[in-house]
Amino acid sequence: MADVVSEYTPDVERVLAYGYRAVHRAGDDVGLTDLSEDAARRALEESGTDPADLDLLVFAITDVPEYLYWDPAAELQARLGAHRAEAVLISQGCHGGITGFDTLAGRFATHPDYRRALFVGANRTCETYWNRMATHSLLFSDGAAATVADRGHDRFRWLASEVITDGRYADFFLMEQGGAALPFTPGDESPAARDAWDMMEFFDYDSDRFEAFIDLMNDRVREVVARACKRAGVDPGDLARVVLLNDNRQTLTALAERLDVPLDRTNLDFSMEHGHFGAADHLLTLPHHVASGDLRDGDLVALAGMGRGMHWGCTVVRC
Repeated sequence: MADVVSEYTPDVERVLAYGYRAVHRAGDDVGLTDLSEDAARRALEESGTDPADLDLLVFAITDVPEYLYWDPAAELQARLGAHRAEAVLISQGCHGGITGFDTLAGRFATHPDYRRALFVGANRTCETYWNRMATHSLLFSDGAAATVADRGHDRFRWLASEVITDGRYADFFLMEQGGAALPFTPGDESPAARDAWDMMEFFDYDSDRFEAFIDLMNDRVREVVARACKRAGVDPGDLARVVLLNDNRQTLTALAERLDVPLDRTNLDFSMEHGHFGAADHLLTLPHHVASGDLRDGDLVALAGMGRGMHWGCTVVRC
């Protein structure tokens, strides 16, 4: 970070204060689906799964894919040779890596013949439209993660998912030009996505109202974790770890306090070391905690966070 931040923004001190030590940036010739295909093939190989045996593919993305009017989930299905698999695309931002588990569980519930699924989360920042270090108060990395889900598997079992949606804030994150309301036209300058600082306009630049909203955001993470635990029939105090979005140090510290969870039982260290991968965060961070010995068989883990929309989500998993 210290070596490259000035290439992205002159506001160096603000960005370094977020606490990130590094972010990952894909090469210019590497697309969202390229990253996802690589992660998916590794997951299939490690699990000994033939792509032809997949019944379902769920693909959660954060940024726009390589093309508009195009389905990257179907493209990924074809690249992998998973021709029997139903392909589902989740494109509601960063929390897609949380709600994707519920999508898997729902498809398994409504399709008794589905036995094996592939879940992929990915982010590839489109830097033409926004700046990975200046647009938000978390720093976006490029990357993908994948896992294979089996019906009835005896480890890492999904227990419950919950989502809170508040559409009053849907216009916080959008790109004004390029949609049906204001299509691209020849000669236009390159459009830009609205950034986190545009939210202040919604609150009439009233810092007290904005701070109250930040408090609301954090409290809804606490609320959605409590709801998911209740649905799963477990106590929030029994959670061995809460894995949040790979947010900045200040936000993760505030969330840990709100959740009454020690900071060292969150993903703070992983976040600071790697940055925010959007919908891939939880799929990347969970196996890191397993490999590090932070989680043992039978431990309860909450995967929680928020995303544009706005949505707050939590999935509870038993290791």
